[in-house]
Amino acid sequence: MLDDVDRRILRQLQADPTLPLPELADRLTLTPSRLSRRLDKLQAEGVLRGQRAVIDWQALGYAVEVSLRITLDKTQSNAFDDFIGAAREVPEVIEIQTFLGRVDVRLSVIARDMAHYQEIYRSQILTLPHIADIEALMHVARIKSEESLPI
Repeated sequence: MLDDVDRRILRQLQADPTLPLPELADRLTLTPSRLSRRLDKLQAEGVLRGQRAVIDWQALGYAVEVSLRITLDKTQSNAFDDFIGAAREVPEVIEIQTFLGRVDVRLSVIARDMAHYQEIYRSQILTLPHIADIEALMHVARIKSEESLPI
């Protein structure tokens, strides 16, 4: 489990992942070598999976986001694997989630505008295998999107 030092490290990284190691160590009142060992340990344990750039797709001209709730034809034993494999190949699908219940899969799809979305929907989404039912929900506003954890 995490101790207080690990939690402080993770809180600082969530607040500003771009801090240079010496500055981060200084803020945490740790030596850079001790901080480095702690970071290595957190990575080895799978707590820290790496750093990534977060790109605002709206700033790149994608103004439309649609959430598709999909029910699959589960009479086919490979329905999930086939569908998910094919959905991963659609560049505009930015998220895939699976569920237990009436809805099996949710896709988040981005598009430049409604005409572009219709093109993606007709040529790529509707051709995905084993779809029994599909419901589209148009995103209006993102009220909360928090990637920081309460550590």
